[in-house]
Amino acid sequence: MKTKDLAYIALFAAIVAVLGLLPPVPVPGIPVPITAQTLGVMLAGSVLGARRGGLALLAFLAVVAVGLPVLSGGRGGLGVFVGPSAGYLYSWPIAAFVIGLLTQLFWRRYNLAWALVANLIGGLLVIYAIGIPFTSLYADIPLWTSFTGAFAFIPGDVVKAVAASLVAVAVHKAYPVIDLPTRRATAG
Repeated sequence: MKTKDLAYIALFAAIVAVLGLLPPVPVPGIPVPITAQTLGVMLAGSVLGARRGGLALLAFLAVVAVGLPVLSGGRGGLGVFVGPSAGYLYSWPIAAFVIGLLTQLFWRRYNLAWALVANLIGGLLVIYAIGIPFTSLYADIPLWTSFTGAFAFIPGDVVKAVAASLVAVAVHKAYPVIDLPTRRATAG
């Protein structure tokens, strides 16, 4: 891995940490708050691509695991990985990877619409598919309650997906960070 890759990974892990400075918004009915940090997940995947985006979130979670209070509300440490929001945390590297993979697949025709598709699939569908069952398990609430409680996240997450898509398209036009392999001409 190149030094440039490590710098990008560290930068986006730091961006997710900075977004944790914004206070969490409690959600009635479930013990998982609304945070700005999922915006960082979407940005990491859509700007860095699958591999580096996923690694950025793994690096961030490693920082959380060693106890630094970089999660929204000043949380950190191993305890957060067995609490009600654990599934959402587990989903972040996967979501960034999926967003990055979709971004790379759409690269030749990448625009706001494709960016939004990637961010909605990875940033909402993947995160909710992993987070909701874990919340049900760790909070000892019915799966249906966890599912319906997650509806409170949707408006804000859609806004974050739009914002991440706008930023990603602008970055891809001005300074594309994702290096896609080029096809070599074969002598025939």
